[in-house]
Amino acid sequence: MQIDADQIELSAGRGPVYGPLTFELHGGLGVLRGDAGSGRTSLLLTLAGRMKHDAGTLTVAGHELPRDLREVQKFSSVAGFAGIDELEQSVTVGAALRERQAWISPWWSRVRKFNDVDVANACAPVFGAEPIPHAATVIWDLDSTHQFLLRLALAMMSVPRVLFVDDIEQLRSTEARSIVWDRLASIAAGHTDVVVSASSLDESLWEQLDIAPHVIDLRAPAETPEPAAEDAPAHSELIEESV
Repeated sequence: MQIDADQIELSAGRGPVYGPLTFELHGGLGVLRGDAGSGRTSLLLTLAGRMKHDAGTLTVAGHELPRDLREVQKFSSVAGFAGIDELEQSVTVGAALRERQAWISPWWSRVRKFNDVDVANACAPVFGAEPIPHAATVIWDLDSTHQFLLRLALAMMSVPRVLFVDDIEQLRSTEARSIVWDRLASIAAGHTDVVVSASSLDESLWEQLDIAPHVIDLRAPAETPEPAAEDAPAHSELIEESV
């Protein structure tokens, strides 16, 4: 799936959030590399049709943004975003998956309680060889790696054409990131492209896993203004739709 950005930028009350940026992504696994405060979260939300940029031209799969926000929202999904897809720690895995299924299903449909088979069917494409939790498992009993995989599984339930994943470094351990990078590469090798934001490049892990993401560096040239200190999606118009 093609993403074309030409001089796109976004500003907020405290100054520039990101840009101007020009880049192309051609599907598969892509990485947006940017320091804290580079606007990478806001940029991902912009590409996903959930935030509007101020200037420049942007097309996602041939759809011009922000004109075609709704269309892009329909075929994209997001995961790993603070305040957007965070898990409710006190509910069960089955309940979280059932709620997501109810959200993406027609309003008139009845979504039954998820059992272990339903959970396995929903999680298997993301978890791969990792152990899939039981439906009755409370989310706070999952480690950080499997909670992140569950967030990916929830995002993938809508069968998106592209999945946007924020802040891979929220997984602190190298082992956790290795597992998640492997699973993201597997997803990207299928029918869903993946775009990930990162503050640094896990090149040694990629080499071990034999994956080669397409990297876009968001670091601004020296002559451009420094970005705002915060990503601050609240400073722009966030489109609150299904994540």
